[in-house]
Amino acid sequence: MPPRLIINADDFGLTRGVNRSIIELHQAGVLTSATLMATGAAFADAVALAHANPGLGVGCHIVLTDGTPVSDPRDIPSLLGPDGRNLRPSLLDFVQALLRGKIREEEIALEATAQIRRLKQAGIALTHVDTHKHSHLFPRVSRPLLRVLESESIRAIRNPFEPAFTQRLSHAGVKRRMQINLLNRLRPGFSRQAQVVSGAVQTTGGTVGVSATGNLNAVTLTELLLAMPSQGTYELVCHPGYNDADLDRITTRLRQHREIEMQALVNAIPPALVQANAPQLIHFGNLLPAHA
Repeated sequence: MPPRLIINADDFGLTRGVNRSIIELHQAGVLTSATLMATGAAFADAVALAHANPGLGVGCHIVLTDGTPVSDPRDIPSLLGPDGRNLRPSLLDFVQALLRGKIREEEIALEATAQIRRLKQAGIALTHVDTHKHSHLFPRVSRPLLRVLESESIRAIRNPFEPAFTQRLSHAGVKRRMQINLLNRLRPGFSRQAQVVSGAVQTTGGTVGVSATGNLNAVTLTELLLAMPSQGTYELVCHPGYNDADLDRITTRLRQHREIEMQALVNAIPPALVQANAPQLIHFGNLLPAHA
């Protein structure tokens, strides 16, 4: 059986230009999945596009940092930044508070549930969940999040850890590779979560492209695809989008590179699909039949 690959775009709903690029790539056959931000500036546009393109798997991109909550701020004080209204403004701030025990798991569960239900109320049949900045690397996030997924009957989650085969590649600098290796020490905590062990919530063998964020050009993507094992299921994470006026109004470190990623997918995916033992492109909703 050939390997299976989910090509997922994060940040669906961030801007109309991000939404447009996701749909164009999906219609071109080089993107199978996207995760939608419940409080994204272009949320309504993304919902309409998702309904018009039912072949696109749509998940919820849970935002616990650097964003606006769905919940009443009074109900999630430990998740908030200095202004008392918005989420903590940086991943570093969030992680420091998490490790110091200042963030309550019940508030993570409350906000995750609110974001998921906002998508459901918009008529989105969710295939899976992932998190902004991969915050569910940490057990104190994945633990309440997996409980929410089980209660909301969502059957899949991103495995936020890079598979071993990507660590031999040269696309990431020394500092980035050290960071990935350090974070991968948290992998056993994720894999031992009850919902993952039981199969109540499905996942993949890992996420390709985390260490290539900001460097996912056609050369890097081709290198990653050629290194894929001959079997197994993996996710490729990407952040395509148009670098337009709407994006200028958004706080994000990925600007010009979003268009580079678009071109990388268009240029690298079709040749990979005609190689021997080419990966089968799926979305998270396709995980269940193969594991039933």
